[in-house]
Amino acid sequence: MKRTPEPELMDAPEQARAYAEADFSEPNTLFVDATARLIGGLEKGTLIDLGCGPGDICVRLAERLPGWHVVGLDAGPNMLALAEQAVHKARLEQRIELLNAHLPDELPDGHFDAIVSNSLLHHLPDPASLWQSIATLGGPGCRILVMDLHRPESEDSARQIVEQYADGAPEILREDFFNSLLAAWTGEEIVEQLRQAGLSGLQLSHPSDRHWMVSGRLG
Repeated sequence: MKRTPEPELMDAPEQARAYAEADFSEPNTLFVDATARLIGGLEKGTLIDLGCGPGDICVRLAERLPGWHVVGLDAGPNMLALAEQAVHKARLEQRIELLNAHLPDELPDGHFDAIVSNSLLHHLPDPASLWQSIATLGGPGCRILVMDLHRPESEDSARQIVEQYADGAPEILREDFFNSLLAAWTGEEIVEQLRQAGLSGLQLSHPSDRHWMVSGRLG
């Protein structure tokens, strides 16, 4: 199935609220567990979450990695407003910093010890924006973890995935999920993107029936 791009920002107030209220505990737990394994025994460091959305993963990572400073970056002000609420509720304002910025031109200064991103890539007009940002923000040895949806073979398959994993969800969320599946990249396309970005040392895996994951360390 040919890829169908969708808008870069999913930040209308009703979209942001539906996304924040949805139950993404399964994939988010999978993502945080994989990040913790990748970081291993490093007790302290700085981590940036590119496309942090409403902040659930930032909060989970800060709670899981008590010695780490977490930066959440997102281009959507409505998403970040919800992330601020989540951070305040968790009482993690001293350890989580939130930035409103676009990739790849509005990056914070300096290097990070870990860079993560979940479900951002399929929103970007140019996927190189993410890989370029990772290369810029990560110094030697930086841990990288990127996860996103895998584009199914047909629209019928995409609808089946929506029915399986978003049954009973609000219609706006179901439609966004369907559109995201159509806009997602395949594993084969990701391997080529990594090659072009000079990041072929990172490893591709498929942690679920609807996700791919790229992980590893920068050389």
